[in-house]
Amino acid sequence: MSFQAPPTLLTLGLQSLLRDQALAISALKELPGELFPPLMKAVVAGRHLTILQAMVAAWPFPCLPMGALVKFPDVTTLQAVLAGVDMQLTGIFRQRKRKLQVLDLSNVHHDFWDVWAGTEDGARSAEMVREKQRGTGLHRYALRRRLKVVTNLCFGLCLDEHHEYLLQWAQERRGSLQLYCRKMHISPLSMYTVRKVLKIFQPECIEELVLNGGWTLPTLTSFAPCLGQMRNLRKFFLTIMHDDRSDPDNTLTDAQRKKVTKFKSQFSKLNCLQHLSMSGVYFLSGHMKQLLWCLKTPLEFLSISFCSFSQADLESFAQCHRLHHLKHLQLGGVILSELSLVSLRIFLENVPDTLQILELEGCRMKDSQISSLFPALSQCSQLTRVNFYDNDFSMAVLKDLLYHTANLSHMAQGFYPAPLECYVMGQATFERFNQLCSELRNTLCTVRQHRSISIATQLCLVHCPHCDSTRWTRFYHSWQ
Repeated sequence: MSFQAPPTLLTLGLQSLLRDQALAISALKELPGELFPPLMKAVVAGRHLTILQAMVAAWPFPCLPMGALVKFPDVTTLQAVLAGVDMQLTGIFRQRKRKLQVLDLSNVHHDFWDVWAGTEDGARSAEMVREKQRGTGLHRYALRRRLKVVTNLCFGLCLDEHHEYLLQWAQERRGSLQLYCRKMHISPLSMYTVRKVLKIFQPECIEELVLNGGWTLPTLTSFAPCLGQMRNLRKFFLTIMHDDRSDPDNTLTDAQRKKVTKFKSQFSKLNCLQHLSMSGVYFLSGHMKQLLWCLKTPLEFLSISFCSFSQADLESFAQCHRLHHLKHLQLGGVILSELSLVSLRIFLENVPDTLQILELEGCRMKDSQISSLFPALSQCSQLTRVNFYDNDFSMAVLKDLLYHTANLSHMAQGFYPAPLECYVMGQATFERFNQLCSELRNTLCTVRQHRSISIATQLCLVHCPHCDSTRWTRFYHSWQ
């Protein structure tokens, strides 16, 4: 038989207060600050929007992290929150001295609400929250005079109702507040809409930018000046669609080269970039050196996938000092089978104490190529994860690769390709795959094992006797 804990006196008191809307609002004048967060959680859960509006107006802390409490988009709740802000800005609600400096609508600062929910000592909670707000920078925004409204923004062909309302509200109050966006996710849409949005936001305060799905070189070139304004950008993700006007060999016209140059030049203006991810950016081929040398700060994360590499592109990895502190390198679907990997070996020799994750999936490397990397791999003492799926290694070389990586003290995860001996006429056979995986597992018994090992074949056609159909699939073998 289970017993349910009785409600606390605080819970009972809050429930009683919320039964009388007028009483709850009038009580805000004398309500201790440490009771505001639990009352706010109860108000939001019960959708007491009038009380919510009054609570925002009387909020006693520098920051109100509403995004961690309300699942936006919720236009009705957003309207109540912003109406409360208006009451503060216009001085209608004068029951307390104005303390609110930052309204955070992004989904962060859960610890603020967790502190209040997880302690019975209200005074201690208040002090903990004040410390967090001082220490974590609730923030640098609060050092300025005007109220800061912080949000994340994701939009595509058009803005949804929630964003439309917020942007219009902020635009009408530009003299008394500033709208900041930490993370902006833009799918293809008209440059008019993009520029309109960026006029309301402070571009230099965007810290993470995602350009996803269908961007082409012309639209990216039009966007380039906007990118150059984001001087505090830390993370940049770009997925681009192949331009139909370029030939299959990715040879660019003079006009296209000028557009590429305009785009690349913007990276010299990004003073804080640490995380760069590009997928399907076909025009990078032959231009990697110029792009990397435009970087102002050392990168910690670099991901380039589904892009053709020239030998000069690969050599730029060894030459660029901005990559000497890299923690995560991913080259997904970048075909290296016809290139010399001397430059990649030199790159690994430059990052033995920083590189933590190495992903070379789908690179179609051969035995001689991966073997040339073994000495450098053995020196990468901080590696925790490697991924070599979809490369062409024999059983003997795969055993050597397992030995050189499994022996690393921090290695936790390894993803390796099935050996070439698994395939007959280009198709993997399940029986042979299982046999060779058992042999590889026995090999690992002689060295320190990863916490997790996975071996997988390439995609192959397999006939299913149960449904009499043929489908593409992989064979996997994993163990810990």
